[in-house]
Amino acid sequence: MRRRGSQPGGACFVAGAAFALLQAGPGFTQESEAIGFAGATTIETVQVTATRRRERVFDVPTAVTVIGEDALLDATPQVLPEMFRGEVGTFFQQTTPGQGTPIIRGLKGSQILHLVDGMRLNNAFFRNAPTQYVALVDALNVERMEVVRGPAATLYGGDAMGGVVHILTPEPVFDSKDWRTRARAHAAVASAERSEVLRGRVETGRQGLGLSAGYTFQSYDDRRIGGGDRIGPADYVSRAADLKLIAGIGKDSDLMLGVQYLRQPSTPRVDELLPGFGQDTPAAEEFFFEPNERLFYHGRYAWRPGGRVLDELTIHVGRQTVVDDRRIREFGDAERTIEENESELTGVTLQLDSTIGSNANLVYGVEFYDDQVSSSRERQDIATGMVEVTAGRFPDGASIESLAVYLDGDINLSPAWSIDAGLRFSDYDIALPESAGNAAVALEPDDLTGHVSVKYVLSPQVHLGLNLGRGFRPPNIFDLGTLGPRPGNRFNIANSDLEPESVTTLDVGAKLASRRWQAEAFVFRSDYDDQIASVPTGEVTADGRVVVRSENISEAKLYGLEAGVRYLSQGPVEYYGVVNWVRGEERLAGGSAQPGDRIPPLNGKVGALYRAAENFELEPYALYAGEQDRLSQRDAGDPRIDPDGTPGWVTLNLRMSWQLSDKLRLGLLLENLTDKRFREHGSGLDARGFNAVLSVTAGL
Repeated sequence: MRRRGSQPGGACFVAGAAFALLQAGPGFTQESEAIGFAGATTIETVQVTATRRRERVFDVPTAVTVIGEDALLDATPQVLPEMFRGEVGTFFQQTTPGQGTPIIRGLKGSQILHLVDGMRLNNAFFRNAPTQYVALVDALNVERMEVVRGPAATLYGGDAMGGVVHILTPEPVFDSKDWRTRARAHAAVASAERSEVLRGRVETGRQGLGLSAGYTFQSYDDRRIGGGDRIGPADYVSRAADLKLIAGIGKDSDLMLGVQYLRQPSTPRVDELLPGFGQDTPAAEEFFFEPNERLFYHGRYAWRPGGRVLDELTIHVGRQTVVDDRRIREFGDAERTIEENESELTGVTLQLDSTIGSNANLVYGVEFYDDQVSSSRERQDIATGMVEVTAGRFPDGASIESLAVYLDGDINLSPAWSIDAGLRFSDYDIALPESAGNAAVALEPDDLTGHVSVKYVLSPQVHLGLNLGRGFRPPNIFDLGTLGPRPGNRFNIANSDLEPESVTTLDVGAKLASRRWQAEAFVFRSDYDDQIASVPTGEVTADGRVVVRSENISEAKLYGLEAGVRYLSQGPVEYYGVVNWVRGEERLAGGSAQPGDRIPPLNGKVGALYRAAENFELEPYALYAGEQDRLSQRDAGDPRIDPDGTPGWVTLNLRMSWQLSDKLRLGLLLENLTDKRFREHGSGLDARGFNAVLSVTAGL
């Protein structure tokens, strides 16, 4: 069992090496794409996630959102999911500072598959509600994020119900045969949380060999919300480090070895420490994640023979450790709870790409993952120091193994018509040992998932797409065996009788790419069977907590519209707009229909990008959300959500950037200029009030 306060030796090595290399210089400049209708460029960019091949976003029939590195540097987000605000088909929810989750087409948590460099971030105790784990990926060590909106279970397996968020980190690639070294430093300060952010990265190498090292430090104080109040405790720090080596092996292959590490030593759960809606006192006197951390070792081998049978073979091997430890004391309690929770996720994947003639491509492969969970809990008497060991949050020793094979192919039927279709067989072995009076559980679910996508080229500027797909998610350790108090004044009991959930989604859309206009619009409908959700049992604990457990909801439906447009005028100004609308209905077993859980309101972004000169950009924009008063039974009783509904809001914002030279870039971001007080629907705290973010990026 891992001991509290331990820090993996590999992480220490990464941090030390990164710090040493940072002495080489202040930073480096690197061209990148900031993509998406709320970003700075267009639908013409290349993606790799939707088809597992390099293709333009415009050329794939599926709905794809891409966010590039320049957008990340200008925003310097507190956590990576903040970048989903205002993008097509996405929404952002934040329960507490230092954490946050993306919502795609009304789905979140384990209903979305999150990847880092092709390997799963989702682990065995990923919740089907908002989670903090995407925030354990360093937001300043990202080259771009690619989002596939809609089921992607054929290519990516379980959890890819509502979509895939793929986070891709930079790689040290050099074209010169001579040895080169380049470096970049990024620093930012912001007023709303009196924050300081420092990021340094060094790359060295030559053609066929590259090494990079980076280090990030973030420090945040209590949050200033609209109107001037500060809420807290909300202060925390975050430290991250990374190493990556890429080496050519012969003419046709290369090897990549990488390490990523991020640690938040002590992050408060603000919504538990402050009274929520319907509460006179907070739920907890202490609630801190101590620590939350992620350590990821990753190796990749790629062989590109370029023959008739095989274009590329890629093997990934990864090991991810996620620590989710907690210190909790409920309001008025004389005892505190100390939790230790850890996931050890090991994965091996093999993929092959083949070109068949001049009109067809195949992608096929096999994936294996093994996830081992350790969990313990103890109660400490504050007055006497006496310690009592109790059952952990999860059954200690629980595990999930998965094995899958998949095949996907696309063919051009004619100059106008093309079709992409695939199948995947997934087999799971889920085991929970006996714990806390709950019997041992052994489940072996399997499923066959698939999809069909059709593209019609109406004209060189307009492509139409239709996508029909089925997603599959087996119950994980969180669903089956979570035990004890949970945020939101709930108390969770185990349910070992859960069935897998599945979803069938149909969407139809159009993409436009002309000299002046870039646009896309999709309408979709998703039908769920046996959707897993946390449901009140009708009981209440002695201290007033609502008893809940995971259940299979008999029926749920989601449907909506997502659209983005960008107009490139003949002058130096571009105009853009985004609108997202989702409506959800669900029916509990034996119950009547009710609104879906945590469905985002109508939301989006409108703005203009003015390039006054080659080195200066000015971007005024507005983020907006409508009122959301269609609440599920769970939402209406959640202290984070106003039982009368979340009011609508609009914020005015201004971004400026100056490229003073090839080596120096300045940025100024002014958020919420009117200092409006508001809350994003489902979040556990109010959003920032007026916030000024000043950043500088310097290169060598």
